[in-house]
Amino acid sequence: MMKSSILLWCAMIVAGCAQPHKESSDLEGKIKRFAPIEITADASKLSPGNRQALDKIIEASRYMDKIFTRQVWSGNETLRTKLEGDTSPQGLLRMKYYNINMGPWSTLDHDEPFIEGVPNPRPPGANYYPEDMTKDEFSAWEAGLTEEDQKKAKGFFYTIRRDGNNKLMLVPYSEEYRGLLDPAGELLREAAELTDNGSLREYLNARADAFTSNDYYESDVAWMDLDSPIDVTIGPYEVYMDKLFNYKAAFESFITLRNDEETAKLGMFSSQLQMLEDNLPIDAKYRNPKLGASAPIRVVDVVVVGGEAREGVQTAAYNLPNDERVTREKGSKRVMLKNVQEAKFKRILLPISAVVINEKQRPSISFEPFFTHILAHELMHGLGPHTLTKNGKQTTVRQEMKELSSALEEAKADISGLWALQFLMDKGIVSKEMEEQLYVTYLTGMFRSVRFGINEAHGKGVAVQFNYLTDEGAFVYDAGSGMFSVDITKIKEGARTLSGMIMTIQAEGSYDKAKALFDKYAVVREPMQKALDRLKDVPVDIAPVYPLASK
Repeated sequence: MMKSSILLWCAMIVAGCAQPHKESSDLEGKIKRFAPIEITADASKLSPGNRQALDKIIEASRYMDKIFTRQVWSGNETLRTKLEGDTSPQGLLRMKYYNINMGPWSTLDHDEPFIEGVPNPRPPGANYYPEDMTKDEFSAWEAGLTEEDQKKAKGFFYTIRRDGNNKLMLVPYSEEYRGLLDPAGELLREAAELTDNGSLREYLNARADAFTSNDYYESDVAWMDLDSPIDVTIGPYEVYMDKLFNYKAAFESFITLRNDEETAKLGMFSSQLQMLEDNLPIDAKYRNPKLGASAPIRVVDVVVVGGEAREGVQTAAYNLPNDERVTREKGSKRVMLKNVQEAKFKRILLPISAVVINEKQRPSISFEPFFTHILAHELMHGLGPHTLTKNGKQTTVRQEMKELSSALEEAKADISGLWALQFLMDKGIVSKEMEEQLYVTYLTGMFRSVRFGINEAHGKGVAVQFNYLTDEGAFVYDAGSGMFSVDITKIKEGARTLSGMIMTIQAEGSYDKAKALFDKYAVVREPMQKALDRLKDVPVDIAPVYPLASK
């Protein structure tokens, strides 16, 4: 008995000694999935005032990192401070991977913690809600509020906290993050004084006001009208991190320079949006007969990003604002991050194609359809159902779909983006020569997205599309070679049918139908898993370095 105990104790000591080496190996492997690459832009054409303003805006962007760190988890700021104090080789590895994920959970590994002592699983409500709050508690509390406070409780810009009696209460972002928003707003005001661009000055001042007032409507309208060589997006936007309800917005920033040449090329797409809306593959009663008048498209090159935009997989494009009031009245703006997309295509997509795509179709993979489908994806976020009436009460798709909202919307934008481009090709507006390139490049991109993990909104949405289209015969798997190819005829009909299915679920506000769709298709089947296993030596995404913001 004594001998067994000693042997067990020795084994534990050996395991403990071996742990740092094993952890180092694990972290190094995880970090290698992100290919380091410089992301830069040409600031040489900026006027002296705009160049000075850019530096101030970059400083303000750093505050988005700090606010987001706090939003991730109640213990995240303390953990970061502790990690920064550990300069051992092991500590530096932890800090490096923490910076990639903006927290202690590995986004590519189903939010598995890579640092001991943090909550597991990751808190689904992030730090927007008390960690001990249940969905039922929130729902019961929210039902007893006034109509105005119900909107705030389910709105973007209020955290939920406990008062002295342990009851839930509303706290506006302007109060919750005042110590960080005030200096960020002051930097935006200083930048506004330096710039010689009127629309940038108006937006920066309006956004600084919003940081204080907690009312983002006017600054979102000013952002829609922004027409400046410096293109800035800064503030609370996306709701991906709120996995309880998809209600609360995370702070982020994209500090970019407008690419005028590429923006001019894509301008014609804005004029086609109403025609696309009028022909969506859904019942006519669900279409919007009059879209918001403004639908600007900007192609930009990134200078630096901040906050949620730093977390894990890097954003290639976005469609904002998310406030339904603004999109209903003004439409939405699509921003394409060209230098980021080029980096992803070269470092990720092309290497993937060599491993999983049929040799005969591989030459069809091209950057232009990759870039254009991302544009179509962002365009389609602004089309289709967004508001609806349910049980006699006006509501939104986002609120009715709850935690499924983001994944369903990403799937909608992806698949209806295919439908839209095919529609424009059939009308002669987009060159028909791109047809096969579009579908083969789209298939290749699906392997890129599923590698993000099907617990993540984009990956989950892609899994739904991939499995549905496979069942429809649009994707063909050769078990002998392990390669995939596209049946061009079948994918056209499949894209149309799935687009209509998803948009109808949204228009009906049917959470149950959305859940059934994900239960059936949001899985990784064996052929896909075998392909993913062969992609282990291909980076999953990029790890950008931003020279213009590194001083």
